[in-house]
Amino acid sequence: MHITRAMQVVALSAIVAVVAACSAGSTTSPSVAAPSAVGASASTATPSPAASPSSAIPATPTPDVAHPDTVSLALDWTPNTDHTGFYVALAKGWYHDAAIDLRILPYGTIAPETLMGSGQADCGISFQDALTFAVASGVGIESVMAILQHDASAIAVLADSGITRPRQLDGKTYAGFGYPNEVPTLKTVIKADGGTGDFKVVTADSTAYEALYTHKADFTIPFTAWEGVEAQERGIALRYFQFTDYGFPDFYQVVLACSNDWVAAHPDVARRFVGATVQGFQYAATNPDDAAAILIAQNPGVFDANKQLPLDSARFLAAGHYYTDANGQVGTQTLAQWTGYSKFLYDQGLLTGPNGKALTSPPDYAGLFTDEYLP
Repeated sequence: MHITRAMQVVALSAIVAVVAACSAGSTTSPSVAAPSAVGASASTATPSPAASPSSAIPATPTPDVAHPDTVSLALDWTPNTDHTGFYVALAKGWYHDAAIDLRILPYGTIAPETLMGSGQADCGISFQDALTFAVASGVGIESVMAILQHDASAIAVLADSGITRPRQLDGKTYAGFGYPNEVPTLKTVIKADGGTGDFKVVTADSTAYEALYTHKADFTIPFTAWEGVEAQERGIALRYFQFTDYGFPDFYQVVLACSNDWVAAHPDVARRFVGATVQGFQYAATNPDDAAAILIAQNPGVFDANKQLPLDSARFLAAGHYYTDANGQVGTQTLAQWTGYSKFLYDQGLLTGPNGKALTSPPDYAGLFTDEYLP
């Protein structure tokens, strides 16, 4: 069963503990920027989003396809439509043309943020909140492109529950995943709708969706492009409350992150890798059916239980313009959007430093991301 992207958000203690254990042998400086929490990357200065970073970038040499550069990419979960662009770029030969030998590391038990921070992966799939938590704890990574431009999760209730607005969630039961940002986020939305923000919490983890469907809980937070689509396929009618409809800041649901040390040492490789990846996701944005077919073909056996799900999910993401910004561009990021949600995490006292204690000053939000490597 596919787990919502919110479930990959952290494992905060795991990230901090593993990074601390690996720091002695790691090439990554533990003082480098925090995702939406601490400072900016010391190795890759982030230009102002209003500036044109490409103007200062020297011409990229012609890729030597006979001698490709290896890039390791850590996945956050089993292959799904958050990853489509990578598989499209592989199948279309765009990584080959960019002289990139992409090595995709299957998801295991260690978060991509930790693998990047300890030098076991060059890049990986992350999320605005997960990256913020990780950087705050001392992991030297930054987002180099947005994969999903907007929040693709939402509060969900059964359509026939009689619950028609967030304030009616007071006193109800939430099926959650045990992550620190869930309850503060829900309280903020409920209070914005005039409620008290008081509700019961049951940590159901991967069974949270079934808890809702079987009336064991009143609401949960699904990833609408996957669990939401899957529920629709099963004939389960849901009603959604979008966070942004209640004043909550929009955020980058999924991002491509890379090690600060790695991009500093290999800026040309990073530029070629990100460029080919952008091509892949641009194709997914405009050709969802073919992109889904490529995703399925590139991952034999993964979708055998439901080959319709990646197709329906791909169509959902394309139709909702999740891959593209307001100008139809893929990968772009803004300081305003990085600041909004990451500041919320800081204001809620959720960001902890390398010492495990809550941050006492806000992070450098501009250091959490860079558009320098976009084509």
